[in-house]
Amino acid sequence: MQFPTRSRGTGKAGASGRGSIRGKAVTALAVTALCASGLAAAPAAAAAPAGPTSAAPATSAKTAASAAAPGDVISSEPTEFKVLGVPTPTHAWKIQYSSTDAKGQANTVSGTVLVPLGESDGPRPLVTYALGTVGIGDQCAPSTQFAKGTANEAALIEGALLRGWAVAVTDYEGLGTPGTHTYTVGRAAGTAVLDVARAAQRLPEAQEKGVTAESPVGIMGYSQGGQASGWAAELSSSYAPELQVKGTASGGVPADLPKVAEYNDGDAEAGLVLMSAIGHDAAYPELGLDGYLNDEGKRIAGIMKDGCLAESSEAGANKSIEDVTVSDPNQEPDWQQRLAEDKLGTKAPGHPVYVYHGEGDEIIPHEVGQQLRADWCAKGNTVQWKSYPLAPHAGTAILASIPAMNWLSDRFKGEATEGNCGS
Repeated sequence: MQFPTRSRGTGKAGASGRGSIRGKAVTALAVTALCASGLAAAPAAAAAPAGPTSAAPATSAKTAASAAAPGDVISSEPTEFKVLGVPTPTHAWKIQYSSTDAKGQANTVSGTVLVPLGESDGPRPLVTYALGTVGIGDQCAPSTQFAKGTANEAALIEGALLRGWAVAVTDYEGLGTPGTHTYTVGRAAGTAVLDVARAAQRLPEAQEKGVTAESPVGIMGYSQGGQASGWAAELSSSYAPELQVKGTASGGVPADLPKVAEYNDGDAEAGLVLMSAIGHDAAYPELGLDGYLNDEGKRIAGIMKDGCLAESSEAGANKSIEDVTVSDPNQEPDWQQRLAEDKLGTKAPGHPVYVYHGEGDEIIPHEVGQQLRADWCAKGNTVQWKSYPLAPHAGTAILASIPAMNWLSDRFKGEATEGNCGS
C-alpha cells in the first residue's frame, strides 16, 4: 500500500459513521458460531500430548536458513491450538523453516503445523492458510496467538481441521522472527505460504499422521491473507512445482495496493497504509522510509512496529500524507516500482481459484476483487467468482469460510470445475 492522499476528499461515503478497524475485526465468537452451524462438532478429546522437540542446529537462524532448502524445517516444538482459550483435539507444532524473501535471499520464517487427531485414509489433505492482518509486533504472530487461544481466525481454521485436513499457517517474514514484518510485500508473503506447506510435509511428526509429499494441497486466505494466498497461487508452479496444489481460495484480496490506499484516504483504516509502508521499507531498506517521515510519522511508526492491530489502527486512524511526512514517497520512482511489483493478476495461477469479495467492503474496494477475477480470467485461468451483496469486510470472511472450504473439498476429491468467467 502507498500512503493515502487527499485526492478523494475526506474519504469514502459513510466513513465518518464507522468505528475503528477494531470494531470490524473478525471475532472468534462469531466464527465459532458459524463453524458450529455449518459443520459437525468434533468429539471432545484431550489436547495432543507433547512430543519430542526437534532441536535447532547450533547456528544462527540466518545461517541455518542459508544452509537449508526452501521449506526445510529448522526447528520444531509441540504447542497447542486453542479456540477461545480452549484447547482443541489437535496435534500442533510451532516450527521455524527456511524460505526466501522478496529479493530471493534465504530467510527463516516461523509458523504452525496442525493435524487433527484420528487416522487418515491415505495422504491427508493439507491447507496452507494465510491469516489476515494481526499487526507487526512479534507478540502478534499467529503461532503465539494460537497457543494463547486469542487468534481471531482460529475458529475458521478449526473448520478445516474438523474436515480431517491438516493446516499449515505461516507467521510471515519478520513476525515472530528477527527483523520487521514485511507486511503486504507480495512475493515475501507468497513464498512463506508455499514454504510452510513444504515444511509441514517434511516434518516427521506430521508425516506419521498422513501429511506427505502426496498430500493434495489447498491454499486459502482472506484480506492480507488473500494477497498472500494469491501470490502463493501465482508463484506455485514456478517456485514449488512439487506441491500438488488443487486449488486456491482467496477473499477480500488487496490485489492493487495503490487503489486500496486511495480508497482509505483519510479513513479509520489509514493506519493499515502506513503499516504497509513500514513493511515495504523492511523488505527494501534502500527505500529509506524514515527520511520521509516527520516526527508524528516516526512516533506512529514506532507504535506500529511494536504493536498489534488494535494499537496500530488507533495510532494511524484518519492520518493523511501531510500528517505523517515531510515529503511524499509516492512521487519517487523507487517506491512506485516496488508497489507496482505487488500487483496480482499479472500471471495465471495454473490451477483453479475461488475468488470472493463483499460488495459492502469498507476496507478493500469490491472493484479490486472484480479486477483480479477479470485479470485471471483473461489469462485463461479457471476462476470461480463469488460476490456477497452488502457484506462488509469482516462479515465476508465469516460468510465465505464454509463455501470456500466446500469448494476446496471438491478440488481435493478431484471434481472438475469450469468456473464462471463467462458469466
